[in-house]
Parts: sequence; C-alpha cells; structure tokens
Amino acid sequence: MNSSNSREKAPAVSLTKMLEHAPDLVHLYKAAGASVRRQGLEGVRASVYLVLDRSGSMRPYYRNGTMQHLAEQVLSLSAHLDDDGIVPVVFFSTDVDGITELTLGKHHGHISKLHENLGHMGRTNYHWAMDEAIDHYLGSGSNTPALVIFQTDGGPTSRLAAERYLCKAARLPLFWQFIGFGNPDDNEFAFLRKLDTLAVPTRRIVDNAGFFHAGHSPRTTQDEQLFDRLLQEFPQWLTAARTALVLE
Repeated sequence: MNSSNSREKAPAVSLTKMLEHAPDLVHLYKAAGASVRRQGLEGVRASVYLVLDRSGSMRPYYRNGTMQHLAEQVLSLSAHLDDDGIVPVVFFSTDVDGITELTLGKHHGHISKLHENLGHMGRTNYHWAMDEAIDHYLGSGSNTPALVIFQTDGGPTSRLAAERYLCKAARLPLFWQFIGFGNPDDNEFAFLRKLDTLAVPTRRIVDNAGFFHAGHSPRTTQDEQLFDRLLQEFPQWLTAARTALVLE
C-alpha cells in the first residue's frame, strides 16, 4: 500500500495523540480499531454522539461505573471516525436532563460526576433526546454522517413520538444505534425491535436504526464484541443513505 492510501485509511485521531492525551484508553482504541477494520470502515469519517438514559431504573448502572465505561468505549471508537476528540453527550429521562461533551484527556469520571449533579431521575422519553441530538447536528454545520449511540434500559413512555421522530430523521444523515441494558425480557425491548424493523420506504426513506441488547451486565461484554455490535449496521446504512441521496 502506498503512503497516500495509508493516510486515507488512517484513524482520525492517531495512536500518538491517544498516547499523549488519553493513555488509559489506548486498549479500547485498539479494540475499536480492530472492529472498524472488520466492518470495512477504515478511513470513514463521521460524527459520533452518545445519548444516555437517566430514568430511575438506570441508577445502578451509574453507581457501578457502567455508564462511565460505556462513554469511554464510545470516545475511543469516535477517535477512529472523528478527529476532534469530542463526543457530544445527551442525558435524558422524562425530558433532556443535561448536555455535555466528552473530550479526550478530560474524560476521567466525567459522566459519573455530571450525572450526580443532574438531580431527579424521571421516566423514559426518547423523542426529546432525539430532538436534542438532531438540533446539535444541524447546528454544527457538519457535512459528514453521524453515528448516534443511544443507550436505554427499556421502551419509552411516548412511543408514538419516538417512532415519528425516527421516521422524520431518516432524511437526515444520522444513524441511530440503540443499545439496551438490563432485562432481556422481550416485552421490555419490543418497541426497539419494532423501530429496528420499520418498513422501508413506506415508513422511512432508509433503514436508519439498529438495536442490540447488551444484557444485565454490559461491562462483562468483550470490548471488541461491543464495538462490532455498535458498528454492525452502520456500513449498510452508509450505502443505503448514499443511494437515497441522504448522503452526498
């Protein structure tokens, strides 16, 4: 491979920069890189967002560090796709609870600390968080696609609103990768499975969402397995979005 092609397929953030700013994330960065290569995404550039559930049932996952760990996994993945070293983060429950940025080198304990300062943990409403992510993306002026990693431990209170937002958002260059924590009961995540299979093109112009369940103890999942699942439908969406002119 010549040097030009090597540069084109290089990670957005180099290993040297990771060693300088976030040496504690290098093992996650390498695991994410292996998944990026397996999915044929080397050289692809995309914004990465993280949306985190703060409904009351999520309390144990914040307390035991699972949410901080997920955020660090997503930040490490984003380093292969986006060169700014920043992941916008939206916390939600009944409404949007808070907004922050996770930044390489300033990530230590950031999610856990902010969560503790956000107060009441409410119910579960996806659509306000989706609206916030969409507004942030449109306001950024970005011309790259976006991968929105959306974590939750159950279906939303307002299902019709969430479904409408997803269908309308299909015309935007955002892919929604839902990840479920907790109860594997089919009833708990039936709605997300429905979102994942909404008809194309009658309901939405492209299939703009994926879903997988990470179990009761997501931290026990191997890093590369988690990254593989986060990226498993993204390449197909990129192709479909270009064909449908959602992406240039």
